[in-house]
Amino acid sequence: MAVKTNGVVDGILPEELMKLLLSLATKWGDGLDLKNLKVHHLSGAMTNEVYRISWPTKNENVPRRVLVRMYGEGVDRFFNRDEEIRTFECLSKKGQGPKLLGQFANGRVEEFIHARTLSAEDLRDSEISSLIAAKLREFHNLDMPGSKNVLLWDRLRKWLNEAKGLCSPEHLKEFSLGNLDKEISLLEKELPTESHDIAFCHNDMQYGNIMIDDKTKAVTIIDYEYGGYNPIAYDFANHFCEMTANYHTDTPHIMHFNTYPDLEERQRFVRAYLSSSGNQPSDEEVKKLVDEAEKYTLANHLFWGLWGVISAYVNNIEFDYMEYARGRFKQYWLRKPELLGASDDLLHVDGSAEPIHISPQ
Repeated sequence: MAVKTNGVVDGILPEELMKLLLSLATKWGDGLDLKNLKVHHLSGAMTNEVYRISWPTKNENVPRRVLVRMYGEGVDRFFNRDEEIRTFECLSKKGQGPKLLGQFANGRVEEFIHARTLSAEDLRDSEISSLIAAKLREFHNLDMPGSKNVLLWDRLRKWLNEAKGLCSPEHLKEFSLGNLDKEISLLEKELPTESHDIAFCHNDMQYGNIMIDDKTKAVTIIDYEYGGYNPIAYDFANHFCEMTANYHTDTPHIMHFNTYPDLEERQRFVRAYLSSSGNQPSDEEVKKLVDEAEKYTLANHLFWGLWGVISAYVNNIEFDYMEYARGRFKQYWLRKPELLGASDDLLHVDGSAEPIHISPQ
């Protein structure tokens, strides 16, 4: 079965994956002939390669479907794969997301969820947006094993060190990586991190990680690779930023920040989140969380900017990671004076509110 993906040898699905699929088919009584496998690449993934694989069953009208996730190159630089698998299994047991069906050397097989993945346009639909908000509240209420300390700042520092170790001198200078440790410390100091607002966050709330059953209106959040405990405002910030992205265009790396959700849209989302518990929040509660989320967009820009720089050096997926990183860093320096104020102690080392090498358009 010819497929272009990481972990594929000479265009053939890995033998270990073939054996796993045969084992699953036998377990389900399908009598699989590998020649009957149908492989469909699912676009939009930027960390892994994702495929829907199907084959006929004894009931010819109902094919068997599974989802295969081929791990991207260098993903171990971003997170611990063993911890991510434990998170995946734990969430599955809690009724969140698909079941893990099996693992092989460079990937895994998951239950195929019979729901559609959201599109970029869906995030702007007020009804769907409210359903996402309620599901996110449910997700944040999960009690997950492991450390409940905020992971954002340590992860940013780890990724910064990774980026410095990979980058050419030109990119080190362009992205002012030598000064980003100060920026991370500044954000850690300035952004609110009240303990009662810390929860298990998804940290990658883009439309491709959200599914919906159009009949039942049930929403499922998938792909927990970046999951961990963080301020809930960070998940909102990430989701709002992702509302400017469309990864199914000719330029998927470009985020259109002129389409960033306006205040009314952000307030509506936060209100739907808070009211999903059955209690109506006050205007002050909504404003507080909206304001916090807005400040956390700065951390989100650094997070995905560093991700883009590292990915450009280690990942072979067809995506312009470096240009994506430029866009995120540019947005960071553009918004920082507005969100944190441009007082002397918040200025950049050259005395401006943005770095010399990445000036906002």
